[in-house]
Amino acid sequence: MRPESFDFLQKYLNNSSPTGFEAEGQKLWLEYVRPYIDSYFTDTYGTVVGVINPEAEYKVVIEAHADEISWFVNYITAEGYIYLKRNGGSDALIAPSKRVNIYTSKGIVKAVFGWPAIHVRKVENDKAPTIETVFLDCGAKNREEVEEMGIHVGCVATFEDEFMVMNDRYYVGRALDNRIGGFMIAEVARMLKENNNQLPFGLYVVNAVQEEIGLRGAEMIAHRIKPDVAIITDVTHDTQSPMYEKKTSGDIHCGKGPVIAYGPAVQNNVRDLIINTAKEKEIPFQRSAVSRATGTDTDAFAYSNAGVASALISLPLKYMHTTVETVHKDDVDNVIKMIYETVLKIQDKQDFRYLS
Repeated sequence: MRPESFDFLQKYLNNSSPTGFEAEGQKLWLEYVRPYIDSYFTDTYGTVVGVINPEAEYKVVIEAHADEISWFVNYITAEGYIYLKRNGGSDALIAPSKRVNIYTSKGIVKAVFGWPAIHVRKVENDKAPTIETVFLDCGAKNREEVEEMGIHVGCVATFEDEFMVMNDRYYVGRALDNRIGGFMIAEVARMLKENNNQLPFGLYVVNAVQEEIGLRGAEMIAHRIKPDVAIITDVTHDTQSPMYEKKTSGDIHCGKGPVIAYGPAVQNNVRDLIINTAKEKEIPFQRSAVSRATGTDTDAFAYSNAGVASALISLPLKYMHTTVETVHKDDVDNVIKMIYETVLKIQDKQDFRYLS
């Protein structure tokens, strides 16, 4: 990876972009991608769209989502402890002993998820932490001091953990789901520009908000763009680490290539174009079956408007919705290459219908 790309990746992943509060991350993303696009627009809730060939009639989308799971302040006790609600699929099980940033109008307030010491618990009666039992301690002596810090019900908190490279092989951090996707589609735009590729259609590079609470950003922007084709990238579970059941979760490996999805929301002709391109360009790939829904923004695009020919390219990831989400560097490179090469294969006004 070129140094400028790596610097952006690290800066982008370390920034917080909680669901519903993605604006600061979106500014970073737009600043990076802006030299590689012809124009851009944003919508009311913060989705950012970079456009190449905005005047073209035929529209192709490449998309990722920008938001990360987080927490809302929900209740402050008289003693100054803070209870929470989830914002997205936040996991109370991993919370105890984690450090967090609470975002207030006065700036970031540091806090920790406290937990009683093992010495004072009846370990044989231990139960897994839940949203009702985890709490934040910001060092305040009472509710009034918490409020003086600027903390109130509705403030958002994110884990403090930051990006690192592990064994010169893996990228590790919180919120790789799915800001790593935003990075990858930005790199596709950069490659198109730097390689002077002239596309016969309009390319819409979409960094959507609010995926973690129901694909909402993609739902909104799909109706605005009205694309003809959409290629979505998100993460999927590496199933090699302990506690996965391959019979139900599939056999997916970090380091063995992007994952191409099969399912009703995935348009078969778009999927086959991706597969044939990967074979021609010798890009390794894996396959997954997703049944009724992909659980990604693919669903929102596929079923929007009169139906959009959509496909999903996933990045294998370990330890989803933790602070140590882990992806293989080679897979990141190959997702970028797969999307780039597929975009170059799409023809103007290409008809992906099964019957015509």
